[in-house]
This record gives sequence, structure tokens and C-alpha cells, in this order.
Amino acid sequence: MATRLVQINMKARDEVALGAFWAEALGWEMSSEGPGVTNLEPKEFVYPDPVAVCIDIVVSTEPKTVKNPVHIDLATTSAAHQAQVVARLKDLGATPADVGQGDVPWVVLADPEGNEFCVLDWHDSVQDTGPIASVVVDCADPRGMARFWGEVTDWTVHKVTDDNAVLRSSSGVGPYLQFLRTPVVKAGWNRVHLDVRPYPDDDMETEATRLRALGATPIDLGGSTIPWKVFADPEGNEFCLLTPK
Repeated sequence: MATRLVQINMKARDEVALGAFWAEALGWEMSSEGPGVTNLEPKEFVYPDPVAVCIDIVVSTEPKTVKNPVHIDLATTSAAHQAQVVARLKDLGATPADVGQGDVPWVVLADPEGNEFCVLDWHDSVQDTGPIASVVVDCADPRGMARFWGEVTDWTVHKVTDDNAVLRSSSGVGPYLQFLRTPVVKAGWNRVHLDVRPYPDDDMETEATRLRALGATPIDLGGSTIPWKVFADPEGNEFCLLTPK
């Protein structure tokens, strides 16, 4: 059994406005799942498919107070393309962000609600990721996180060091999932988190039991009747186990 990383969930004060920004930024389509929830997917995309990790933007009144432990990296093909992408994103409402990155070849920006993201200038060969090159999770132990998430999902571990671990879908398409060693201590609920989904013929309760055995911690939402289950990974990052599909 395994799950698939199908989307990231992003909180927003104005989910429609933020959805419009990211739809333009990625060249994706924007739709409404219902009041307070905006979905972003590539055009003509058939969900779920490892070729893309989609984005759900959910309304929240909680203010953003710290750097997000989870962010996305956008792909570019050259330094010139990177400059063009950065200029276009600034025209859409992105602003420069300083997260202590220093002199690096990528550009750190924040979306209109302050969510940090990077525009990369790839120097090594990365193919077929789509506009999102990678989903990046700050952590203390990349090796441990790669082991956990590699067992939670059907994604393949491509690289593991003390400072960085890289996974990608078993199909070899779509964005990468990176765990980056940082000294930042997690504070409060993540405004951006991962959502995983079992395969259509798998049983959700059986999968939830398997996740607990791997080290996931169930989170009690106080009698909520939502159809999905909420867990925390070994470093406390919340993630959702969605219903099979």
C-alpha cells in the first residue's frame, strides 16, 4: 500500500485573490470547490496525476507570522528566463523576500499574502517538472524525513545527505519533493502543508493504521466531521490523508 502526494494546501485571508495570483503565475486553471476553497490545476489536467502537485487554497483568518516551513520552487531554464519570470511575477504582485538566503543563484519572492517561494536558475538537468520544480520542506533531519515520506508515498528517493533529501514520483514525472536541513524550529500550524491520497482500491482506515506504524501522529480536530484524516509527520508538520480516489 502507499499514498500519492497529490496537492499542497495553502491558507489565505482571500483565497480567491491568492488563487488568481497563483493561477497567473503558473499558467494553471482556477476553480472553486465551494465557499472558501479555491483549486488550481494545470489546463486539461485529469486529477490525480503525478505530472503535477496541485494547489488547494483555503480561507483562514489566522495571520501569517513566521516563515513558512513548506514552500514551492518555480522552474526556469536559464538566467535570462529567470529574470523574465521574476519580472512577470512582480507585475502580478509578488515582492522580494529576505529569508537569510544571502548570495544565491535563485530569487526569493513572496506572494501577495507573504508566502515565500523561490524562482530557480537550474544549473543541472531537471526535466518535465512543469512550472513547479519542487516542493520544499524545512526540517532538522533530511535522512529521517526521506525515510518516512518515502515509505508513506510511492515516491522514489533520489538523493539523501545530512543537508538535503530529494524524492520524486515513481513515474519519474512532475515536481520533486525536497527536505532541506534548517535551524528553524517549527512554531504553530503550517500555513502550507502536504495532502496525500490512497489509491482508489485501497482502504482509508488501513492506510491510516499504516501511517501511524510508520511514525505519523494523528491530530485530533475536536469532533470535526471532515472526511479526511489529519496527521503530523515525525517533525510535527501537519499533512492530510484524503479519501481514496
